[in-house]
Amino acid sequence: MNTITRSGSTTFDRISAFFAGVADKGRRYGIYRQTLRELDALSDRDLNDLGLHRAMIEDVALQAAYGK
Repeated sequence: MNTITRSGSTTFDRISAFFAGVADKGRRYGIYRQTLRELDALSDRDLNDLGLHRAMIEDVALQAAYGK
């Protein structure tokens, strides 16, 4: 049974949106972790060539994944 809620969406729509949100969060977290790993593997000289310092790695990873 697909009941319509006050907002006009069905229960199925709300459940689908929930799982889509969970999948999106997982995808973004994966991008964050991959960016951290890849940048952390670079030498200080390679980071410097990119205009980065080791202390900036987490901020760059957050920006890549979440736009923050």
